Amino acid sequence: MPFAMFRHVPDTVRVLTLAALLCGASLASSMAGSMAASAEEVTLQPHRAIYEMRLSDARSASGIVGVDGRMVYEFSGSECEGYTLNMRMVTQMTDSQGETNLTDLRSSTWEEGHGNKFRFQSAQYLNDKLGDVTMGRALRQTPNEVQVRLTQPAQAELNLSPKVLFPTQHSLAVIDAAKAGRSMLEAELYDGSEQGQKVYDTTSFIGDARPPGSDKDLEAPAKERGLDKLRSWPISIGYFETKGGDLTPAYQIDFLLYENGVSRKLQIDYGDFSIEGNLSQLEYLQKDTCD
Repeated sequence: MPFAMFRHVPDTVRVLTLAALLCGASLASSMAGSMAASAEEVTLQPHRAIYEMRLSDARSASGIVGVDGRMVYEFSGSECEGYTLNMRMVTQMTDSQGETNLTDLRSSTWEEGHGNKFRFQSAQYLNDKLGDVTMGRALRQTPNEVQVRLTQPAQAELNLSPKVLFPTQHSLAVIDAAKAGRSMLEAELYDGSEQGQKVYDTTSFIGDARPPGSDKDLEAPAKERGLDKLRSWPISIGYFETKGGDLTPAYQIDFLLYENGVSRKLQIDYGDFSIEGNLSQLEYLQKDTCD
């Protein structure tokens, strides 16, 4: 789920975390090794997907009356080559005064197959003017430490808990838990968002598996690519501030996850407004083979 996130009026989706989810733990202290082993049992389908984004619901206090846009998402790679994820989302948001803002978010990440290395960069444009730029990398140097080095917006170093998962690791963990019949997964997630400074506590609720053929309202691209022949699970993930102790998530993402890692029926809820993403195009890319 890649997936910085929109936090204010022109900001509607946290790209890096969302990206990680679209490709798609209380974890023990030995999580890193055990998750790598379980991830080998899950194969993610490289693909390029386009989602049409629009306003789903908004309270009057939000001041938002319209959101229209498009998100282009491309996921490729393999366990041996590492996973590459590129995303661009352009949205136009209209407020209650009739004013509009055009936001263009771009992100690119690479994650080593076993989750030991992670590189990320993102840029946000507001009304065609470049704003936030984030760039950095993270490394599991020892079983007891994850070190982050940031080069943009400023040079900095962070030391994180060894429990943190990187984005593709998290997606693999969710799919693995779904296949195992688990109904909940808790994990600490680091995806380079919020200028590389943020770690989120996440709680994933996993619904009952839907057997192949159970979806009767598939979009044409989903039918053409055979999603109706795969199992799927309704997923709801809440993102919490790690230091806040608040029982209400900062935001929540709901989606339907297929066993090959493709997602549809996206819904992002910020409390005072929510947006949805509907799959309009889906293309499968060539899989890398491991020697």
